Amino acid sequence: MGRDVSVTAPPEATASAARRRRAQLNYLLTVLPAFPLVLLVLRLWYLSRQDLPTMLLLVQYISPLGMISALFITLIWTVPAVILVLRTLGGILLVSAPTPADATRSLLAVTALRMPDWVVALAAVLAGFTWQLRLLPALFMLVVAIMGLTAVQRRGPGQRLVLLVITLGVPSALGLVILIWMWPGIAAAVSAGEITTALLLTAPPLLGPLLTGPVPPWAARFVTHWPAVAAALVAPFVVGVVFLRAPVLPDSAVEVASGTGPAQVVRGQLIAVDDTSTTVLGRDGVVIFLSNGDVRSKTLCPGRTSPPDSAIAVRGWPVAESALQWVAPTRRVTEVDPRCLGRPN
Repeated sequence: MGRDVSVTAPPEATASAARRRRAQLNYLLTVLPAFPLVLLVLRLWYLSRQDLPTMLLLVQYISPLGMISALFITLIWTVPAVILVLRTLGGILLVSAPTPADATRSLLAVTALRMPDWVVALAAVLAGFTWQLRLLPALFMLVVAIMGLTAVQRRGPGQRLVLLVITLGVPSALGLVILIWMWPGIAAAVSAGEITTALLLTAPPLLGPLLTGPVPPWAARFVTHWPAVAAALVAPFVVGVVFLRAPVLPDSAVEVASGTGPAQVVRGQLIAVDDTSTTVLGRDGVVIFLSNGDVRSKTLCPGRTSPPDSAIAVRGWPVAESALQWVAPTRRVTEVDPRCLGRPN
């Protein structure tokens, strides 16, 4: 008669893998706090046109709270994206690995395993308010996928009927509801030739049920680990490009007149106002010091607004707007101040 031989990893190998994971996590926790600081410094360097004295002047006068606020408003949507994608990919790796020991060799799986449910719930709520409408189908399917993967991990293979309903029935039903609700936008996007918008509204409901099931063990690491690594390498550059374009100083127009000469308008970004002078950063990156005795008036100018990249709306909700943008009050500029156009008042 043959014997059942179970092969387990020696304690030394398990301890070594645990130490390696802790070292990776320590490096990650060291780099993450430094990333926002690097972004803020790069934003000032970019704003000063790579001129060190100008950058030092901006550092002296720009409020750190203002910089952090601009960073927060610009990049708030990335936080739930990182959390939800990590939890989904890590969950797929956990349910696809032959044994839990094989899965927990990856930092991605360990991160998903230790991520509290309230963090995922908070990320989903934040994404629901800050993501554009065309990204909400992907959000709903990610949340349903996380629920299905969590059920598979915690219930085990014994309750097959319950798991089948959670991992296949719920995503399919929700996908059908999303397609029905989004259908006017899908039809309008196809008619207008906006293929990207049509795919964003259509693909997640159709592919959602595939995110809750395990993949072959030999392909689990390839379809989860390497996409996460690629996203981690690309994300800092995307975030940096987005934040470098975010305004951190108010765009203003200052009307000045020296003696009996004609009034002139200086356009630029207002840096500071003290007892003697008003400091403005010109559009060409030159710092201009204006005597307060020559300043006649100042006004804030509306920021540069680019037209939306999609004119499609779903039941009155533009696909390029988030729930927060759609519901929150917006300041409408009906008349542009002549000083913002370079003409004296």
